[in-house]
This record gives sequence, structure tokens and C-alpha cells, in this order.
Amino acid sequence: MDKEITKYFPDLTDKQIELTTKLLPLYEYWNTMINVISRKDLPNFYSHHLLHSLSIAKTINFLPGTTVLDVGTGGGFPGIPLAIMFPETDFFLLDSIGKKIKVVNAIATELGLGNIKTLNKRAEDENGKYDFVVSRAVTNFIEFVKLTRKNVSGKSFNTLQNGIICLKGGDLDDELGTYSEKVKIWNISDFFDEEFFLTKKIVYLPC
Repeated sequence: MDKEITKYFPDLTDKQIELTTKLLPLYEYWNTMINVISRKDLPNFYSHHLLHSLSIAKTINFLPGTTVLDVGTGGGFPGIPLAIMFPETDFFLLDSIGKKIKVVNAIATELGLGNIKTLNKRAEDENGKYDFVVSRAVTNFIEFVKLTRKNVSGKSFNTLQNGIICLKGGDLDDELGTYSEKVKIWNISDFFDEEFFLTKKIVYLPC
């Protein structure tokens, strides 16, 4: 897996390569007890989960001290791969399902990722302020913005203004509604060759 990752991220350190290589065995182990990734999808772990999460790193290089809230993290995506990529950024991984947070905590501990903290709660109950909110959002984009806009801090210092970054798929014309003129969209297929990414997009809303 390390060669596949360095194909797209040639500047990774040996430590980062080591950590990303450890991810699949850890998820295979935990998935036997708590189903956080579809068993049918485990053979596609590299593209569907790891690379998909890391696509955000193609659009922004989070500066040291940045705070990022991963809403609906599930088994830790995109938060865990991004925490490996940006060790000086603080990631807060939120999910309402305690079993999933248990897996995230275990994997973060195993990998020694001290820049991850977990929040076992619903998004509407989280009132903290962060530079960015990220998500592999299955929720409708407009509804997601309603839920999480309150969590975006007003003081920006990254190359992108503070805001919301969502990994989405398919046709977004109807879903974006009034935000269609305010968002920036990247096609992930511009970054990665795998067929899986042909319909995948990154949607960024400055707040």
C-alpha cells in the first residue's frame, strides 16, 4: 500500500507511510467485532476510505494549530487519515454511536495519534468552535450546513477561509440549492486515477 499512497503523496515521511500501512490490518481486526466498514468494502479500503479521505489534503494544507471537527466520523473517516497527514492539526471526531467512537479511540491509541480527540454526541449538541468542519456527508448539504455552521470559528489563518468541507458524490445541482453560487467544488478524479472517484467531489463552503 505504501507505493500506492506515495504515488499521490510523494512527500510523506517514513512515519506517515508506516501509519497509513497499519490502518487496514487495524480495521480488519476491529471489523470482526464492530462493523464500522462493510465487509464487502474492505478489499477497497485503500481507495474507498483512505484515499477518499486524503483527497481533502489536495485542496488545503492545514497549518499547525488548525482545529478540525469531523462530523459523523463513523469509523474515523476522513478524520484519522487526515490526522496522520497533518500531525500538528487537532482533529475532533464526532459521532453519536458509541461503538464507532470506541473503534476510533482504539485505532488512534494504537497509532499514537495524540492529535485526535473524540466526541460521542449528536452534531446538534456540539457547540464548540473550529476552523473547519469536515465530513463524508450522507446528509443533504443544506441540512448539514444548518447543523454545523454554528461550529465554524470566525477567525481564519489558513489559505482557505474557515468553513465546511464535505466529500460528496453524484449530481449535486439540486442538493446545493442556494449555496450553489457560494461553494467551490473540486472533482476528485482530477487528483486520483481510480474509477471510484469519477463521480466523487469535494464541496467547500466558506463561512
